[in-house]
Amino acid sequence: MRILMLGNSLTFANDMPRMLAELTGAEVVHHTRSGARLSEQLNPKTKLGARTKAVLTQEHWDYVVLQEMSHGPVSSPERFLSSVEQLCALIRANGALPVLYATWGYQRGSAALAAKDWDYDDMARGLADAYRKAAENNHALLAEVGGRFYELSDAQNLYAADGVHPNEQGSRLAAEILAAVIQQQEEKKRLREDTR
Repeated sequence: MRILMLGNSLTFANDMPRMLAELTGAEVVHHTRSGARLSEQLNPKTKLGARTKAVLTQEHWDYVVLQEMSHGPVSSPERFLSSVEQLCALIRANGALPVLYATWGYQRGSAALAAKDWDYDDMARGLADAYRKAAENNHALLAEVGGRFYELSDAQNLYAADGVHPNEQGSRLAAEILAAVIQQQEEKKRLREDTR
């Protein structure tokens, strides 16, 4: 199994692609850059976009994980939805399944949240709604990592000191949720094949 991850530092923090590889037994490759948006992955004039276009058209993948810049789904929802739609079309043309890696709101009480003058609950809800809509619109798999962060926010610290990135435990949780979504899909495929 081969998994391509398209995202930014919320994807590569704490070597999370390695964690996903260990959990799934897959080869995991990531095209990431700090602060990257999914629209950059579509732009062949950028280094990241050129690499992504090449591997999406020339290599076989089973799953392609999409992760938007941390606040992109709430600050630029139309751009986010458009990028997901275009990427999902490319991914499916390659014979792979898209997986949306739904991230989390900035940590409650963090300087990052204060700098945006946003409410934690509103940001978390906005991200969850945007990722859910994108998944439904594109029949993509959805790894609701942000929802789990929200559920655990009062009980566990899953954030790095900046209140934006995950700490190692947060990255491990993200990898586990992504792995579970992919493994459930693999099991569905096996069951379909067994009934043929």
